[in-house]
Amino acid sequence: MSSNFDHCAALVREADKDRFLASLYAPALHRPALHALYAFAIEVAQVRDRAHELIAGQIRLQWWREVIGGERDGEAAAHPVAAALLETMRRYALDPARLIALVDAHAFDLGEQRMATLADLDLYALHTEGTIFALAAHCLAGRDSDPEHLARHAGIASCVTGVLSRLGLHASRRQLFLPLDMLMRHGANEDDIFAGKVTPELRGVLAELRLYARRHLTAAQELALPDAMVPAFLPAALLRPTLAAMEGEQYQPLAPQGVAPFRRQWLLWRAARNPERIFG
Repeated sequence: MSSNFDHCAALVREADKDRFLASLYAPALHRPALHALYAFAIEVAQVRDRAHELIAGQIRLQWWREVIGGERDGEAAAHPVAAALLETMRRYALDPARLIALVDAHAFDLGEQRMATLADLDLYALHTEGTIFALAAHCLAGRDSDPEHLARHAGIASCVTGVLSRLGLHASRRQLFLPLDMLMRHGANEDDIFAGKVTPELRGVLAELRLYARRHLTAAQELALPDAMVPAFLPAALLRPTLAAMEGEQYQPLAPQGVAPFRRQWLLWRAARNPERIFG
């Protein structure tokens, strides 16, 4: 079983370096659970990248639903991420329904879909990033912990920042995670986005979304963050600097410049030493 968790750790280190580095600040006893949870999130989020056809992606997501539901134990035992996830679910009594809801949310990623409203984006965020924050905190702090309000605000801020960061990638796939109601209100045109045009109207939408993400970070900052949960929420320390990088004159929304890797490591280290900096 340890080889399965080792596989998860390697996957997270490769595909989500920020969460891998954050996990190093967690007690060694709980790191395998975090790695299994994060590796599962990576596997599901990458279905869109790996599936060349819509039906193939849908089949893969259904496979994960059945694994979580205990319907494919034989196949799951041979899949290192699935095996590690199921073991983590047993050890930490993770709610299968929440994990299935995460899989269901990522069905939006398949094909050329549109996010209709900001409320829809919130719901997507809660079931994806919000769930990962919440379950990681449960693994670290125990069943009686209550990370839900923190996870909600951190999840929305993280998801919105990710949508802004991956706008160019989504546009190349004719996907649209920017809420249509916001585009309409600002007079922005989705066809311009797919054509690679950055209009003043689009910049207005992006500015409003950055403000929205910051408001959720501020709301999280006002809540108590128990010491045991700090490693679960450490990745949120990168959100404000990422949003700030989108404010400069050189910012190109379809090819945004992120925070440099060395600075990301420093920001995580600084926030681990002073958790007040995570959301601040």
